[in-house]
Amino acid sequence: MALQDKYAELLQTANTLGVDNLAVAEKDGTLHVSGTAKSTADYDALWALYNKIDPNMASGDLMMNLDIKADAGASLKVTTDSTNLNIRSTPSTEGDIVGKAAHGEIVTLVEKTDDSWWKIRTKDGEEGYAYAQYLSPE
Repeated sequence: MALQDKYAELLQTANTLGVDNLAVAEKDGTLHVSGTAKSTADYDALWALYNKIDPNMASGDLMMNLDIKADAGASLKVTTDSTNLNIRSTPSTEGDIVGKAAHGEIVTLVEKTDDSWWKIRTKDGEEGYAYAQYLSPE
C-alpha cells in the first residue's frame, strides 16, 4: 500500500482543518508531512489520527512536522482540563515552577521555544515556560 493511501484520512483531515503550508512528500519509504495547524486542538487531532492509523507510531513510516499558528504577542487561552498550568523557569518539567495560569486564562506568547514549550506572560506579569499542548490561540 502506498503511504499516501495509508495516511489518506490524515491528509484529508489536515486539508479539511485548513493546515497552512501543508507539504506532503515521500522519500526513502517515509511520508513527510509538514505545515501549520490553526490551533492546538487541530494539532492534537492530527496526532491522535496518526496514532489511530498506526498505533504507537510503530511502523516509523510517517514523519510529521507540524507547528501551531501563533506569533509573539498573540493571546493564548490556557486549555488545561480544569487545573492550573505551571509556568516554569526553564522549558522542561525539571524547571522550577515560577507561576501558574488558571484554566481558561488568557496569556501572551513571548516566544515559541520549540514545539513543546512556549514562553508566556500572564496578565500579572509572571513570565516563564509552559507546555504548549495546553495553550491555544484565542
